[in-house]
Amino acid sequence: MLTDRPSYKALQAHYQQIQQRHLRDFFEKDPARGERMNAEAAGLYLDYSKNRITEETLRLLSALAEDCGLRDRIDAMFQGKKINVTENRAVLHTSLRAPRGQSLAAATVPDAGEPVHQVLDHMAKFANRLRAGQWLGHTGKPIRNIVNIGIGGSDLGPVMAYEALRHYSDRKLTFRFVSNVDGTDFTEATLDLAAEETLFIVASKTFTTLETLANAESARQWTLDALGSPAAVAKHFVAVSTAAEEVAAFGIDTANMFGFWDWVGGRYSMDSAIGLSTMIAIGPDRFGEMLGGFHAMDEHFRTAPFERNLPVLMGLLTVWYNNFFGAQTVAVLPYDQYLKRFPAYLQQLTMESTGKSVTLDGEPIATYQTGPIFWGEPGTNGQHSFYQLLHQGTKLVPCDFIGFRHSLNPLGRHHDLLMANVFAQSKALAFGQAAPAGEPYRNFEGNRPSNTILAERLTPAILGALVALYEHSVFTQGVVWNINPFDQFGVQLGKVLAQEILPSLARNAPVPADDSSTVALLRRYRGLSA
Repeated sequence: MLTDRPSYKALQAHYQQIQQRHLRDFFEKDPARGERMNAEAAGLYLDYSKNRITEETLRLLSALAEDCGLRDRIDAMFQGKKINVTENRAVLHTSLRAPRGQSLAAATVPDAGEPVHQVLDHMAKFANRLRAGQWLGHTGKPIRNIVNIGIGGSDLGPVMAYEALRHYSDRKLTFRFVSNVDGTDFTEATLDLAAEETLFIVASKTFTTLETLANAESARQWTLDALGSPAAVAKHFVAVSTAAEEVAAFGIDTANMFGFWDWVGGRYSMDSAIGLSTMIAIGPDRFGEMLGGFHAMDEHFRTAPFERNLPVLMGLLTVWYNNFFGAQTVAVLPYDQYLKRFPAYLQQLTMESTGKSVTLDGEPIATYQTGPIFWGEPGTNGQHSFYQLLHQGTKLVPCDFIGFRHSLNPLGRHHDLLMANVFAQSKALAFGQAAPAGEPYRNFEGNRPSNTILAERLTPAILGALVALYEHSVFTQGVVWNINPFDQFGVQLGKVLAQEILPSLARNAPVPADDSSTVALLRRYRGLSA
């Protein structure tokens, strides 16, 4: 068990020695701390000096990582070994962005090499035709509206990437994203669209995902109601799937099916065919730049020593606060409006990965905590809502600030005002401020840790590097906690029970023998008396 390791016990002893020390003290005793405690890779600069750590803390955290076999686990992932043991699969999202002929895993998993680039070529050919107005709908009009239908990773990744890279998108095209099975989502997404100019991308690996197929069927009916002929489906739908038979039965031409593999996990799939909407929006060349940013961070993670390795540092700092300080959440605070969906994207990446309570050995975890809750909003909006709790609340919330030297939309002094807030907020959290006499409610304790990530500007390459940074940080945490960050069995139970309950919602169906709460709710929903 993790807590029995000598390296963990050494960290516990170290924590007891420094837990009461204030960040003001760290900086007073080491004025050059901010110049030294930083690392840089793939266009990202990480300042981690405002953390409640010393050089000894970093040494001990690195020793814990070594003790847990992080280096071997990194090598195993990149080589295509089946480290997703509960599903007996390799974990090869890094092969989705490896340059042609350079996938380390291709020797053991043939799909991880040339087939990836064949799919990318297929995507590029389709995207270029659509962007050029050469893909025509059933009535001969070019497609101007693209609606991505998916859920989980097949929605969160594409919508985040579209919003993040909207500056680079083709503004002649309209993009919408539908995921919720609530009919409002589909209705509002299509309310002002013309069916003859609309293409639906249905993203479901098995083409059986309940929510996605319900929305796809509604989209099919919406199209048929407007265009009349079943032949229209082939002109207005494409699929991101591997289930050719189901795709064909739906009416989609399998020549317009874009595949991926069982080693592509949903929350690691935005750079696979799941990113088709992204490629259409920004073009194949810029999509390639995004893949290059992913790959640059992959190579840094694979090769850099732990003490200079950005994902390792961030992952170990998360462990430090989660397991020793008892911090239950991490706030991600991007100071760029284009990254407004980035915290929501990270919620799936982090909490679906590290929300586990059983070790790789099948043992219940009873002596330590695993995944913290990730949340956040763009600055400066968040400053006027939850920052009060960050500064003066009773909970310790480590923060990641994300900022850029240059705005993609320079407007007067706006960007300087924005970035002044980045630096001011991290400074205020770290150092605080004493209250005037007799006004204790104005006291800012400080000593609240944060990382600051800076880049030149938000480009496709930087977005790729940023996503890969958090992917590999999550992997680092999973290795230390001895859990499998690549399965998500906790997602399934609710889906199974929903299918069992669904027949009971019909008007004349019998009320099932179930727990009293579920029975009462079913009766209430159906308007039945007790």
